[in-house]
Amino acid sequence: MSHPIVHAEIRSTDPDATRKFFGDLLGWTYPDQGAIPGYTFVDTGVPDALYTAISPLQGGSDLVTFFVAVDDVDSAVNRARELGGRVVQEPQHVPGVAFALIADPQGHVVGLTKQG
Repeated sequence: MSHPIVHAEIRSTDPDATRKFFGDLLGWTYPDQGAIPGYTFVDTGVPDALYTAISPLQGGSDLVTFFVAVDDVDSAVNRARELGGRVVQEPQHVPGVAFALIADPQGHVVGLTKQG
């Protein structure tokens, strides 16, 4: 089974300043508001670019990460624990998507997500 990287995200203590910085530096625009207040999608100006967002913190500290598609977020989180990883953000289930953050035993944080 394949598990592609499907989303990248910057979580910031000051998402407005983060958006301004990358907008000024790279010309990014932010046309869509997400389900979380202050959460915006990034338009890099490249058609079909990786689905990317800038958001406020969702617990924890500032973070840049990517999300990998899985069949079942809860099962993948449990398997990560079994393999010695830790859960950074417990699975969240909102309409249309489930997601979580895990870290490998060395501390590298990766998101897991299931659309639908």
